[in-house]
Amino acid sequence: MARTLLCEIVTPEHILYTNEVEMVVAPALDGELGILPLHAPMVAALKAGEVRVKFGGDQIEWFAISGGYLQVHEDKVIILADDAVASGQIDIERARQASDLAAQRLAELRSAGASGGSAEELDRGEAAMKWAQVQLSVGAHK
Repeated sequence: MARTLLCEIVTPEHILYTNEVEMVVAPALDGELGILPLHAPMVAALKAGEVRVKFGGDQIEWFAISGGYLQVHEDKVIILADDAVASGQIDIERARQASDLAAQRLAELRSAGASGGSAEELDRGEAAMKWAQVQLSVGAHK
């Protein structure tokens, strides 16, 4: 039997996922991180993107996260995500509508220039756009 590690994906509202897995791949700020059993302890900041967990030989589960942190300690990976959803739970049409709405809002803020949207509003709009795009990408893996 192959060595495994415990993976947990947690949001402020609930524990989304807990399982013994063979590998975790997560979107760190500087690129993707691959975590295997016996990995050295670490903490890393995560950006919006897709998390893949491999288990049972060739089975892979996909999750969309909006950012957060990853901690590795003693064959346990904890992903503390601001928001997360499993690929099977993503409503593609709703994510597409959210992406369109975010793109429209960003266009309005940018066209207003200095008199319109603040930097915070632009940041929130870009984050909403990225989150919708990540959900669309991960939702394709159903």
